[in-house]
Amino acid sequence: MSSNVHPLRPRAQPSIAGLLALTAPGLTAVNHVIIDRMQSRVALIPELAGHLIAGGGKRLRPMLTLGCAALLEYAGTRHHKLAAAVEFIHTATLLHDDVVDASGLRRGKATANRLWGNPASVLVGDFLFSRSFELMVEDGSLKVLKILSHASAVIAEGEVAQLTAQRDVETTEDRYLEIITAKTAALFSAACQIAAIVAERDAAVEAALEAYGRNLGIAFQLVDDAIDYVSDADTMGKDAGDDFRDGKITLPVILAYARGSDEEREFWQQAMSGRAAGEAELARAGGLLRTTNAVADTLARARHYGARAIDALAGFPNGPAKTALTETVEFAIARAY
Repeated sequence: MSSNVHPLRPRAQPSIAGLLALTAPGLTAVNHVIIDRMQSRVALIPELAGHLIAGGGKRLRPMLTLGCAALLEYAGTRHHKLAAAVEFIHTATLLHDDVVDASGLRRGKATANRLWGNPASVLVGDFLFSRSFELMVEDGSLKVLKILSHASAVIAEGEVAQLTAQRDVETTEDRYLEIITAKTAALFSAACQIAAIVAERDAAVEAALEAYGRNLGIAFQLVDDAIDYVSDADTMGKDAGDDFRDGKITLPVILAYARGSDEEREFWQQAMSGRAAGEAELARAGGLLRTTNAVADTLARARHYGARAIDALAGFPNGPAKTALTETVEFAIARAY
């Protein structure tokens, strides 16, 4: 193998072009719902919400709802409002997350809390959560309402769990996986699972789509946590090393800490406590993550969960929808390269 080829890099660069093409008509309808429902007589609400909603996000989670509905050959329109509800839940959590993390940059743009302040960001996030529940109720399915409302609660639990684990270098890998399954994968799984409800499919189909979304969500977050240490603001849309400076205990840190010498563990304790988290320390952290294979092994775990997501689609017929959903998993992992 040439020394210029990254040992973890896929041979071809996957994309979500297939999912975008598959869901384009439905996504137009979803966007109309989003724009309509984020309006308010209070001018600050659509202004602030629009800053994030129109800020360059891929709409991945609502596209998953649409893509899974296409996989099931659902021909109705119920899923348009529900996909919008999924996006509102996601956007609300981003607004709240940026306040909690004191983030100043998202998707390469100034965050809402930097521009309008923390109180406005929190309250507009609450508004979007409320709009999502209105859309769920309008759908009329108690099962859909149960799935999405439960996901909302689980996401909040995951965020609180992450907060309690912050700066704790003794956090275990199992605990970390519980946190990311809650704070990230729960909405991925719900977004996929509700497609089976609107298409009136059986419990086995519902379980398969839930497993696809959950494993994709775990893989997605694992990659995010890895590239925080190996990417840059232009690629990530946020400052590299933000997790390090915030004392977030992610899998690369957990692995590097577990594999480190006593002196290296002392470094991680100091850095994660916030007592030594400058640029020099960030550079050293990157070096330790490489020598302990922490980032490489984090990405290996992401590929494992990605494979599980693809396996969950095995029982569905081959076609453009299955191909697009499979390529979406491959794209989620390839973001690291």
